Amino acid sequence: MRNHPNLLFLVADQFRAMCLEPGGDPVSTPFLDALAAQGLSLRHAVSNYPVCSPHRAMMMSGQYPSFNGVTHNVNSETAPWGVGLRPDAPSWAAVLRDAGYNTGYIGKWHLEAPVPEDALYGTGPLEDGRYWDAYSPLDRRHGFDYWYSYGACDQHLTPHYWTGNAPRHQRVDIEGWSAAHETDVALDFIQQAAKGPDAAPFALAVSWNPPHQPFDQLPPGHDTSYAGLTPAQLLNRPNVDLDSATGREAAEIAPLYYAAVSAIDAQVGRLLQTLEELDLTQDTLVVFTSDHGHQMGSQGLLYKNVPFEESMRIPFVMQWPDRLRRDPATASSVGLCSVDIAPTLLGLLGCGGQVPAEMQGTDVSSALLHDGTDDAGRDVPPSAPALYFYYARDDTEQHVRGLRTSTEKFIARFHERDGLSTTLYDLVRDPYELESVDDEGRIRAHAAALQAALADASQTWPGEAALAALAGNA
Repeated sequence: MRNHPNLLFLVADQFRAMCLEPGGDPVSTPFLDALAAQGLSLRHAVSNYPVCSPHRAMMMSGQYPSFNGVTHNVNSETAPWGVGLRPDAPSWAAVLRDAGYNTGYIGKWHLEAPVPEDALYGTGPLEDGRYWDAYSPLDRRHGFDYWYSYGACDQHLTPHYWTGNAPRHQRVDIEGWSAAHETDVALDFIQQAAKGPDAAPFALAVSWNPPHQPFDQLPPGHDTSYAGLTPAQLLNRPNVDLDSATGREAAEIAPLYYAAVSAIDAQVGRLLQTLEELDLTQDTLVVFTSDHGHQMGSQGLLYKNVPFEESMRIPFVMQWPDRLRRDPATASSVGLCSVDIAPTLLGLLGCGGQVPAEMQGTDVSSALLHDGTDDAGRDVPPSAPALYFYYARDDTEQHVRGLRTSTEKFIARFHERDGLSTTLYDLVRDPYELESVDDEGRIRAHAAALQAALADASQTWPGEAALAALAGNA
């Protein structure tokens, strides 16, 4: 029944795009480099909301946070607000399952709102009293039939999982590096799914937690060579102050982060080798991506959830022999953001006609698929603007919205007390976002563009009146 290609969808948490770019981070990723060389790597893939749960919810549902229900990272503190992927949210996995696919999910999920029982049977409360890990009931797995997963557990060397239809109180505990174990499970899934000439196509998502912190929880035999690099070699972006406290901490983290990145790369290699051995490479769309990036000292910040390139930009590398365009224009011009992933996956797999109407993202598959024409000679339109979101957690925080194109980024911050403030970056002239543009005409034009984009996405936010006034549309 293999009239549709297989899908192997790989997600590594907090894996920033700079790790895979020429002249970028000084990290060795030979398998992902080969994947990009043989396939297609999008230069302008971005996370609309660069923190775990909100991006994952958009990635699965094709809906913005106000529609899918995930406006914040999912934990026991936010759960009473209703944060958690809505049970009725659409998903690409459900569409593929209904199309006859054998669907599976392995690894970190982080889309289920914890209930009190999860404090007992999951990882348990942290020092601040919150608990993040959660069991996903059978009717809240959004189209995945095979299940080997957990909510959010940052214990890379002692992970646990809920499998199949096992109840909450029955979990599988493992000794060993989580990413390697999850790859073992994925290899078994692929081998079983490939049996028989009439086997259904498979759609398998593998979600690794590393290189997310804790950075020191690394596998045996990990690459230790990064420890020999100087801070300037480790952190080569000019927006890192190496003499600051944050810069020094980032320099301590970097060798461990890069070691985890290299170890994830090795897991990608294992999966690609198995596809080759099973003669599945030609019939399998492989996608490698992340939920967000990692600041690692840039802009004086260590982690994510900010509207800077180190957080927003994500890898999006695809391989599908003879089916994808591989020209530089496609790689550098086609944009894709969190909400676009679900409809685009369906379009690539031949299910574009089944994209649910509730999905708000754009299917860009037609710009990615090779149609027999000369790739090198074609004209590729610039990437569409991508919205940026940050939902305030309490009344001390600003509400933030933004709009990123391939050449510029406009960010608007609003607080009832302080009003509206904006920042505009020219990403061509100033790719490291070191200096805000102060041209009032350009700022007004970008305010109008952001206002229009939010309206097109049916988005409201507390700063919309002030934004309209800035744009001259009040």
